[in-house]
Amino acid sequence: MVLRYSAWIMLIFSLLAGAAISAQEKKSPSVFGWIELAKFVDWDTVTKVKMDTGALSSSLHATDLEYFQRDDDEWVRFTIKVENQRGEEEWVQQTFERPVYRFVKIISSNGDGDRRPSVLMKLCLGGEIYEEQFTLNDRSDLTYPILFGRRTIEHLGLIDVTRTFTSRPHCDTDAPVHTIENRKLDEDIGI
Repeated sequence: MVLRYSAWIMLIFSLLAGAAISAQEKKSPSVFGWIELAKFVDWDTVTKVKMDTGALSSSLHATDLEYFQRDDDEWVRFTIKVENQRGEEEWVQQTFERPVYRFVKIISSNGDGDRRPSVLMKLCLGGEIYEEQFTLNDRSDLTYPILFGRRTIEHLGLIDVTRTFTSRPHCDTDAPVHTIENRKLDEDIGI
């Protein structure tokens, strides 16, 4: 009788331990604060990013936009100027050239429409790299140079609006890269 009881106890503990291990193996979604730090993958600069659930598209502070043709495709040259958050805070700028991914019509809160180019940029957030679509806009009068809209937020994880700066960007050469073509967008995200 005691032996049978002991066998049942061992079986129950084994099942519980197995369930706990399989629950740990499942990756839980990342939780980010409403303000985070991100690093440009091809520019050694860390800057602040605002998670904005009120915006559909992500936006990047860019000035001096120049359009040109390359291999029959439309490209744009632009300058990013941000406050570098790596150690000493200093303003840094870099000029980039990217193919225009598409043009986006942005409707502001006052109802005005604006047609902006959208480009793909890679940013490190936490320990993962995200290729994101950003509209280019002069955000110099705004606090945050980069805004992540719902299209970006939907695959990042969860946003805790009571927290900020939950992790520093720390992507190395074998960091996971989430490219835009490997992503399925939710049809209802624009509502």
